[in-house]
Amino acid sequence: MSSNFYISDEEIEKIFCTELVKYGVKYEKAVISAKILASGQADELLSSEEIKIVKEACEQWFVQNNRYKKLKALENNLV
Repeated sequence: MSSNFYISDEEIEKIFCTELVKYGVKYEKAVISAKILASGQADELLSSEEIKIVKEACEQWFVQNNRYKKLKALENNLV
């Protein structure tokens, strides 16, 4: 099923930022990373500093998200 609604770049940016902060990325880094991710620019158009910031934020999100999933699975097995 396809959806026929539009999400603005600002809303996409907010979603990315919220998700990054939710999993422990510092707010300042999350805001910068969210703006870059929402822009949809190709890696070739980003500076090495921008790539570094996004990579660090996403790696931190990934680690903490996996940790959360493992804890949730343990919780479900105890119930």
